Amino acid sequence: MIELDAEQAAARVWFESLRDRICAEFEAIEREAGSDASFEYTAWNRDDDPEAKGGGGVRGVIKGKVFEKAGVNVSTVGGEFSPEFASTIHGAAENPSFFATGISLVAHMANPHVPAVHMNTRFLVTSKRWFGGGADLNPPLPVEQDTADFHARMKAACDPHDASYYPRFKEWADDYFYIPHRKVHRGVGGIFYDHLEGDFDANFAFTRDVGEAFLDIFPKIVRRRMNDAISDADRDQMLGFRGRYAEFNLVYDRGTLFGLKTGGNIDAILMSLPPVATWA
Repeated sequence: MIELDAEQAAARVWFESLRDRICAEFEAIEREAGSDASFEYTAWNRDDDPEAKGGGGVRGVIKGKVFEKAGVNVSTVGGEFSPEFASTIHGAAENPSFFATGISLVAHMANPHVPAVHMNTRFLVTSKRWFGGGADLNPPLPVEQDTADFHARMKAACDPHDASYYPRFKEWADDYFYIPHRKVHRGVGGIFYDHLEGDFDANFAFTRDVGEAFLDIFPKIVRRRMNDAISDADRDQMLGFRGRYAEFNLVYDRGTLFGLKTGGNIDAILMSLPPVATWA
């Protein structure tokens, strides 16, 4: 078992509470669509891993009429990075011990007009303490209104904390969510931030606001588009888009690498992959 200090415990409680509210909202959308689909939860732990300091998490997955496959995971883990991997992690070169707690979400939608989405927020402790995360929209068929509304809500979450946050974190997302071998962005962006350290209370408040912003705007976009008529061409475009999404997550995504390098649950790590995809 991991012993948590006050900051670690507060972050864990928040991430788990956000998970509960997001899952309830997704299930409510399924009910509105006439579906009884619900999240199935699978707990996992690392207590039997001799190289870990314990911890674990819960994988939550729903497969329904609106959410073809959505995963909402929470985890709280500790241990030591390998020397090679420690050199790549903020504050770990001096000491490979780490603690991490967070929430990770990916939703792949049944209707191609409803954008897929990714959201992740986390608190990490090495020799330093910091928050990171963000949210980004990934529509197979981009709609200007949805993109504008999503970005406006992320900006509204950023601006009260620091006027520089939104432009900085939007650019960071644009740079990060890019597929070099395809020379395309994964989606229409959002915000991405990392290594937000110093004032725990202020940075935790910002991270909470990012989570609240996601919970506010994404369900609105889903409800706006989930009953749109679709064609075979729409479906084909979505499946091709999903192939690129899978390529990014398997080749470039730092969260996937972090989970694999720290002995996380494989099914939870790879829940981000779409249920069906195509490649030309």
